[in-house]
Amino acid sequence: MTGLTAKRFGLPDRGLIAPGMAADLCVFNADTVIDQATFEEPKRASAGIAWVVVNGRVAWRQGEAAALAGQLLERRA
Repeated sequence: MTGLTAKRFGLPDRGLIAPGMAADLCVFNADTVIDQATFEEPKRASAGIAWVVVNGRVAWRQGEAAALAGQLLERRA
């Protein structure tokens, strides 16, 4: 699903889970995941998301922010 998008945007090391790739993963429970943000509380976290891994670093773990691992991506030829 993300491999083709990464290829179209010129991001050759993204979009697949494989050695040498910079993968982002989200582990969630499809039965309980739900957005809880409101207009009054727009930064309220979603429920049902257990883990988020960004560039191989845990960014979200069981309801708590763990690390800031994102970076600006630029299109490459």
